[in-house]
Amino acid sequence: MTAQDEDYNALLFYTLGHPDREYFIHQHGVDAYKAQTANEDTKLIGLVFALIGLYLFLEKGYSGKEVQRAHMKMAEHKKAWPRLPLPVERGNITITNVLNAAAGRERDIMIRDWCASVWNAYADWHPTIAALAESELQVPKISIP
Repeated sequence: MTAQDEDYNALLFYTLGHPDREYFIHQHGVDAYKAQTANEDTKLIGLVFALIGLYLFLEKGYSGKEVQRAHMKMAEHKKAWPRLPLPVERGNITITNVLNAAAGRERDIMIRDWCASVWNAYADWHPTIAALAESELQVPKISIP
């Protein structure tokens, strides 16, 4: 097991044991990790779902539970998901930074900041992801410059 795998397992342990079950911070951590660690072997559906999850969270204010429901709705439709180039840089906050933050409010804020860092790294994908959310979930698009 690599150090990155151990960090991911520690994050899962933290988020799945989080006392706020309705908010479900776990989904945000999973989406950030998937998008940040994606490579040419990553299944496209996983990357697109992760980016839509980050979009819904950061741009639309969805909770983790709402993102999870959106993923389930999208999974009902077989689709050819778009393939765009992966960004070289995937954000300046890593899972290690998240785990180094004190458990509780400080770590929860760091998870949000991590999500934003990863989402911003995929800026070239933003219009495509917003359009997918609109077409697949009827989520109104935001104005993306």
